[in-house]
Amino acid sequence: MAKKQFKTESKKLLDMMVNSIYTHKEIFLRELISNASDAIDKLYFRSLTDDSVLLKKEDYEIRISADKEARTLTVSDNGCGMTKDELENNLGTIAKSGSLDFKTENGGKENIDIIGQFGVGFYSAFMVADNITVESRVYGADGAYRWESSGADGYTVTECEKDTAGTVITLHIKPDADDEKYGEYLEEYKIRSLVKKYSDYIRYPIKMSVAHENKKEGSDEYETVYEDETLNSMIPIWKKAQSDVSDEEYAEFYRDKFYDYEAPLKVIRQKTEGTSNYEALMFIPSHAPYDYYSKDFEKGLQLYSSGVMIMEKCKDLLPDYFSFVRGLVDSADLSLNISREMLQHDRQLKVIAKAIEKKIASELGKMLENDRENYEKFFKAFGAQLKWGVYSGFGVNKELLQDMLLFISSNERKYVTLKEYVSRMKDGQDKIYYASGETQSKIATLPQVEAVVGKGYEVLYLTEDIDEFALQIMRTYDGKEFINVCREELDLSSDEEKKELEEKNVSSEELFKFMKESIGDEVAKVRFTNALSGHAVCLSSEGELSLGMEKVLKKMPGVDGSGIKAETVLEINKDHPIAAKLSELLESDKEKLASYSKILYAQARLVSGLALDDPAEISDLICGLMI
Repeated sequence: MAKKQFKTESKKLLDMMVNSIYTHKEIFLRELISNASDAIDKLYFRSLTDDSVLLKKEDYEIRISADKEARTLTVSDNGCGMTKDELENNLGTIAKSGSLDFKTENGGKENIDIIGQFGVGFYSAFMVADNITVESRVYGADGAYRWESSGADGYTVTECEKDTAGTVITLHIKPDADDEKYGEYLEEYKIRSLVKKYSDYIRYPIKMSVAHENKKEGSDEYETVYEDETLNSMIPIWKKAQSDVSDEEYAEFYRDKFYDYEAPLKVIRQKTEGTSNYEALMFIPSHAPYDYYSKDFEKGLQLYSSGVMIMEKCKDLLPDYFSFVRGLVDSADLSLNISREMLQHDRQLKVIAKAIEKKIASELGKMLENDRENYEKFFKAFGAQLKWGVYSGFGVNKELLQDMLLFISSNERKYVTLKEYVSRMKDGQDKIYYASGETQSKIATLPQVEAVVGKGYEVLYLTEDIDEFALQIMRTYDGKEFINVCREELDLSSDEEKKELEEKNVSSEELFKFMKESIGDEVAKVRFTNALSGHAVCLSSEGELSLGMEKVLKKMPGVDGSGIKAETVLEINKDHPIAAKLSELLESDKEKLASYSKILYAQARLVSGLALDDPAEISDLICGLMI
């Protein structure tokens, strides 16, 4: 029989299908299984109103078999089957969808859950096969037909013998090439893994005859016995009632699907019906993956359409600040494009993503309130990501995230929320005090921190690079301004003390000018302060860029730090003996005053956790003063 040509420029379309549209060849099996499931759905739906259909729901099945010697892979079903015209219309015209027609003919009823939306999925099989035959018999019909094609050169449709209703698709797998091992699709382990990955939740059993070596009764010899195994679990865990799923079942599912060795800290279930129909099952991990804070990490939730996985990581479902969430979304309402593995970025996806964002935020809030121990464990692993979320987008997400943030406090060195900090502020306190440094211990010994804590105020210890940037973007919380205790504007003095300090600084301008010239451009100002308790000197900063922020920016890869510099102020305790000594040296020994100035600046840098530009010079100056 002469070959028929594909319609609608199918040669070109088929070439595009095989070479361009699908990025993963392995999805061909998903497409064939989904089509088989659709065929069974149609017959099952018909059986609800047609007594001539004698099959019960438990009778339906999909079968897979592989013949390595013949190099064939077969997918069969006992569904509705196709007539000769349907074979021509559905398989002879690319992008012709029998499933879509079926839903349309039945008014798009919600109880008809057909997976296939496009006729193109079948053709993905040509990525791995050089010849495909489809033998099909409609339920209740006497005859059967065979559709056969080797690709874009056309197809034939002929009568054939088939004893039972349904469809059998046989792929002749291509020969192996240097860069493609097509034969792996005939291996049992590969078939199992693909079914588990993409089609685990098809509602009908996917069976395969598997060889087992059994010991003969009364003998030491073994014989090969073939037994049917069901490869899919069929019922998704997220379709079960929450009360029917134990914590251990959730943990087992999470470890198996997301390759973690620990149980999750929290399980989040969500089911939404109405303008947006979907179910979500999400997990908060107990620890960060090894590559989480690297450029190699990929965020995203698994995306299912009616139980069939269509995307392993849909990044558009999660904002970056919730990228640590693992899990999946299953929706029958998604608009899939021609290849089904890619998604049309339409309004529906955005609606789902926004609802998921709110749900995650809500559940984290409940966790913080009701399970503080596990929340703190979560925050140690992923808190930096929440802070980045506050900082990114110029603070557009701060209202959503700010109450989830934790900081170590000078009170008992424990985590505290901003709400908790504000709730125990001293009467008359209108600012939230913080200090940044490499460790809690180093921050605690900063002269300014000791002074502020000594006056009874609580200080937040910022030890992560992102911390101060996040607070700078936030600027305020509950009407209270954030202030770095190492900034110039910090002043806890009384009016009388302020006046006395101002007079002291005005009268010492000549001293400060000389000291600044001795130190050089490293400092913008030198002045006395009354906020250092027993310490002699410290460094503070002016403007938006603090010393801590300068350190962070300079160590960022690819950043030229030469132009990044905080406006540094050398502050000297006006009540320390060194203050009187400096004034004395201004009159008696300016050379020694110059040495003192450099040493005091070096001392202030070390106290602030900053490196010295020329340690040898400072060492020589100290030795010179000791002689």
